[in-house]
Amino acid sequence: MTRGNQRELARQKNAKKSNEQSKRKRKDDGLSAAARKQRDAEIMQQKQKGNANAEKAGGAGTSH
Repeated sequence: MTRGNQRELARQKNAKKSNEQSKRKRKDDGLSAAARKQRDAEIMQQKQKGNANAEKAGGAGTSH
């Protein structure tokens, strides 16, 4: 019954790998939730201004 051990080792390896990936994602920007929310809001405002300007200029804005 070595296959049972093989499955257990694969589970452990996968759990370790997914745990490391989730840690890496959280540490990317190093911002708190409030700071991230503020940054994202500013980015969205800039995109909206850009889309509004594009619609005024060409009338071919990309709306989703």
